[in-house]
Formats: sequence, structure tokens, C-alpha cells
Amino acid sequence: MAVPKPLWRGLLSLICIFLSLLGCKESQNSPLDTTPVSFSKEGELQIFNADTDSVRVALDIELAQTDYEIQTGLMYRNAMGEKEGMLFVFQEEAPHSFYMKNTLIPLDILFIDKDLKIVNIHQNATPLSESGIPSAGPVQYVLEINAGLSDRWKLVPGDRIRYEKFP
Repeated sequence: MAVPKPLWRGLLSLICIFLSLLGCKESQNSPLDTTPVSFSKEGELQIFNADTDSVRVALDIELAQTDYEIQTGLMYRNAMGEKEGMLFVFQEEAPHSFYMKNTLIPLDILFIDKDLKIVNIHQNATPLSESGIPSAGPVQYVLEINAGLSDRWKLVPGDRIRYEKFP
């Protein structure tokens, strides 16, 4: 027995209404945490002039040491103080590449070898860019600071760092 066209259209309309109501059901997921990430001082770092061994600048630093901390870095931060930075500490010296995915502030990225000497500096990394920013050779540390500070402080490859991690 065939279903009359008006009844078929009515059933189809009811099915569409039912399905659309299912799609309108409130989400059971918890809301996203939108609390801004703020700086947490975990140590201090000094950068020394390669020629004179005088201190160019002293910074408060956060440390990125675990895989999660290294992968997240300064993502989702709205700002960072002028005398603040994040020091990435790798287990072994090797070539490393960084990108700015989900990083909202422009940065200068300093690549530092196992002897705590700056190998190369990438200035003014573009926020939110997924382009790779490679070290110029094997490094064990990377320091991220606000863009423009490496010029202002006259940092150059060959300068050295020293840092102290708080317990």
C-alpha cells in the first residue's frame, strides 16, 4: 500500500523538526577556561657581553622543561614584561625549530648552545605564524623575550647567559 503524498510530506516534516530539535540541545561540555596565563617567576637570568664579560641585562624567567611546557611555551599570553622571558631547557644539544602558533605577542628568539653561548637570534617573530624558525646549529637552550629587546640591549651571537633556577 502506498503512502499518500500529503501524509508522506507531513511525516518527512515531522522527522526534520525532530532532528533539528536534537541538534539544538544544549551542549553537555564544560565551558572553555579563558583565564589569562600570567608570568610565574621561576628563576633569574643574566646576559653577558662576549667582549667585556659585563652584564648586558638581567631578567626574571619562567622555565619550560617538560614536553608540555616546551610545546606550549608562551602560547595564549597577552603580554610579557620587559625584564621577563621564558627559557626552554632541552635534555640534549640538537638543532631546534620554533613557531608562533597560538602565540599572541611578537618575540625575539635567542638560540643558545650547551656552553650557554648565543648561537643566533631571530628578531620579531610574527604572532600566530606557523612558519618554522630554526636554530643556526645545535642548541640546548632557547630564550624568548619581547620583540625589539635584543636590538635595544645590543645582544649579538657570542654573548653568554647564566641562569639560576629557583627550588
